[in-house]
Amino acid sequence: MSDLTEEYRLEYFDEHGFHRKECSECGDHFWTLDADRETCGEPPCDEYSFIDDPGFESELDLGEMREAFLSYFEDRDHTRIEPYPVAANRWRDDVLLTQASIYDFQPLVTSGETPPPANPLCISQPCIRMQDIDNVGKTGRHTMAFEMMAHHAFNAKEDVDEYAYEGEVYWKEETVEYCMGLFEELGADLEELTLIEDPWVGGGNAGPAFEVIYKGAELATLVFMQFEQDPDGDYEMKDGNTYSEMDTYIVDTGYGLERWTWVSQGTPTVYEAVYPEMIDFLTDNAGIDYTDEERAIVNDAARLSGNLDIDDVDDVEAARGEIADRLGVDVDRLRELVEPLETIYAIADHSRTLAYMLGDGIVPSNVGTGYLARMVLRRTKRLVDTVGVDAPLDELVDMQAERLGYTNRDTIRDIVRTEVEKYRETLDRGGRRVRQLAEAYADSGEPIPEDELIELYDSHGIQPDMVEEIADEHDVAVETPDDFYALVADRHEEGDETAREDSGMPYDDRLAELPETDRLYYEDQQRTDFEAMVLEVFDREDGNYDVVLDQTMFYPEGGGQPPDHGTLSTDDVTAEVVDTQISDGVIVHTATDDPGKGEFVRGQIDATRRRRLMRHHTATHVVIHSARQVLGEHVRQAGAQKGTGSARIDIRHYESITREQVKEIEHRANELVMENVPVTQDWPDRHEAEDEHGFDLYQGGIPPGEQIRIIKVSEDVQACGGTHVARTGDIGAIKIQNTERIQDGVIRITFAAGDAAIDATQRTEDALYEAADVLDVNPEEVPETAERFFEEWKARGKEIEDLKEQLAEARAGGGADAEEIEVAGITAVIQRIDADMDELRAQANAIVEQGSIAVLGSGADGATFVVGVPDGVEVDAGQVVGELAGRVGGGGGGPPDFAQGGGPDAEKLDDALAQAPEILKTVTASEE
Repeated sequence: MSDLTEEYRLEYFDEHGFHRKECSECGDHFWTLDADRETCGEPPCDEYSFIDDPGFESELDLGEMREAFLSYFEDRDHTRIEPYPVAANRWRDDVLLTQASIYDFQPLVTSGETPPPANPLCISQPCIRMQDIDNVGKTGRHTMAFEMMAHHAFNAKEDVDEYAYEGEVYWKEETVEYCMGLFEELGADLEELTLIEDPWVGGGNAGPAFEVIYKGAELATLVFMQFEQDPDGDYEMKDGNTYSEMDTYIVDTGYGLERWTWVSQGTPTVYEAVYPEMIDFLTDNAGIDYTDEERAIVNDAARLSGNLDIDDVDDVEAARGEIADRLGVDVDRLRELVEPLETIYAIADHSRTLAYMLGDGIVPSNVGTGYLARMVLRRTKRLVDTVGVDAPLDELVDMQAERLGYTNRDTIRDIVRTEVEKYRETLDRGGRRVRQLAEAYADSGEPIPEDELIELYDSHGIQPDMVEEIADEHDVAVETPDDFYALVADRHEEGDETAREDSGMPYDDRLAELPETDRLYYEDQQRTDFEAMVLEVFDREDGNYDVVLDQTMFYPEGGGQPPDHGTLSTDDVTAEVVDTQISDGVIVHTATDDPGKGEFVRGQIDATRRRRLMRHHTATHVVIHSARQVLGEHVRQAGAQKGTGSARIDIRHYESITREQVKEIEHRANELVMENVPVTQDWPDRHEAEDEHGFDLYQGGIPPGEQIRIIKVSEDVQACGGTHVARTGDIGAIKIQNTERIQDGVIRITFAAGDAAIDATQRTEDALYEAADVLDVNPEEVPETAERFFEEWKARGKEIEDLKEQLAEARAGGGADAEEIEVAGITAVIQRIDADMDELRAQANAIVEQGSIAVLGSGADGATFVVGVPDGVEVDAGQVVGELAGRVGGGGGGPPDFAQGGGPDAEKLDDALAQAPEILKTVTASEE
């Protein structure tokens, strides 16, 4: 297996006197001009050395640094490209936010399907990396929103012409030379610069890369994308997979604008360099002020804060303790000084992130980019309240939107104000849930775990510090991970691949990249209309379309409940929704027309269908509850299916259900309906629910997740994901239509609810009245009359059978039209009897019982034959029938002792029977 060592040996390094070293602290290999250097230069192996000692000749602000970079590369034949939006799903269906400049050119340009807008090019691309959210403010260098300055070159091998670009623009040598030249132009001391060898892997591609470190700050990453994943590849990368050379190879660089600006100014943290006016405003507003001694401690701590990277440090507080020890300060005192400032930094950064998101048209919601925007907004609001900033959040976001040059600032402020009000309402509801949770964990003596915190945030927007405050009132600990918000963001940026199941759809991979659909039917089960945005549309082979929305009221098939039907409408299209399915949280609507990706649609549920399904689903809970009361607590659900006209539930029971038991189950079920008790839903912790209700909760299956949806109907409590009526009285009525044993130990109860119950009853009554008219009796007399008629019918049928047998015996003695011949030493009776097959068989049996061969034909229905042969006689009845049937245009056969057959040509029946003697003799001769 090849390694990448040779990929890093460049002529540029040899020509300019660079040395390859191994870091004495972390073991990474790096290149440097300083022959005596022993460490790689990156924290925690080294400290920041540019704070209060700027690394470039001039202090530059963001705009000046951006222009310096772009101009440098324009002067070297790169075309300047305007930045793309931060919402990458505008042009890609596999990601939500722009996280790097290369995202602008994926997947079509990087795959070679389309050419780049210029080649080579340079750009300063706004990016948002949600995974950095927990680092913001703490490390002094991380920003969730940032600009990635970059230059790119797209190359393809000379002998390959299948791509949209060809030949080599430039590669490793020139890339490193450009980087070093930029540092020189800005007045950097190249002796303090290192290039760390750090192979890059991502999205099925890989390549060698350099992390460029200057005075402790990582200022650039130079990636050489040249490999693709291949099980037979020669290069094993750090992800454990093997890779092989691609026909295309791409220069993918990233220069962090904020960090370059920071190093040029030498401020304590990147935030003072990036947001100087806002930091001043926030600290003044919050009343944060330091003495000269305190300011010195804060600045010294900032110099060491690179050790607080949550991605690299297992215990942030332990790392903070080490910093305090080095500064000779009590860790509590250090925390008291830096935490308010860290909060201020985060507010400034998050406000810029929101300005980018909302300015680029992202609308907060419960899905996709909207969910991520809402998450940032709520966290920012919480930070503002915590640190004591009394400026409205919309004003803070507007400050950043103005600096970024957005023209839709009024809309941005309106969105922020609306979301803040929604958040207050959410906190009111969620706070009660947190108190319930805290009380429960107080009883157990266990801390509130990470999964609970994530679910609280995901479902109610409750942030960990609020949970901690309420939990503290109950003396309950909380397990808050340092990367909490990154974990939440990951849930919605990429989905949970481990939980995803194959839906059997041809586009499962694309579905997996979409955010989970916001299920509005849980918020209001009675509502039947809504508005949503079309996230994706898939063409189906049957001419229909599968439509994915950001939110929906349509219930997808599941838990034995059929899907909702209805319509999706735009101003131009009204599409019928004929099916609704779910694939790991993504709901797919099968529609008769294409509403258009990115369009807003009005959804309308078929209200009659939905109400019938809701009634039947709730009635299912009521019926099994009643069945347990009547038949015993051993009764368990073995399966269920709800429909619009009826429903069924399969229960485990050891014997058939009597009519009296059915009536009692039905009676108890309708009593519960008439009590009109509420049908409630709750989302308790799984373990709490199991402790309280036992495993009978899972009548309909075991749902995943730490929290489960519980439906309560009187004393019946079940984990259930279906839609339900608000009160049992809404069911209307329950009518059990049938019970049957479908397998050993399983009884199926079929029933109807609501108007479907009335329809079912009326159908039964209609049949009863029709039967009464036929029998010419009153409806009440139908059972007795039907029983009498049935007995009479059976008696008459027996009498007819007896008469047929008597007739057959009478004819067996031979009739005037019967022909008798000798065959194989016994008599053969050949006769035409125009009777049905039953009578033919009866007479043939009678003749055979007398020791003769029977060859009988009938013209009652075409031409039919029956041949019977006594035991021990060497004549094959099947062959004889086959010969006879062939003469009337048909066929037949059977065993040697008894066979039957026929054909359509009845006019040839007599001729066929006339040839029967010869056929018998021929068959007998062949047997001999």
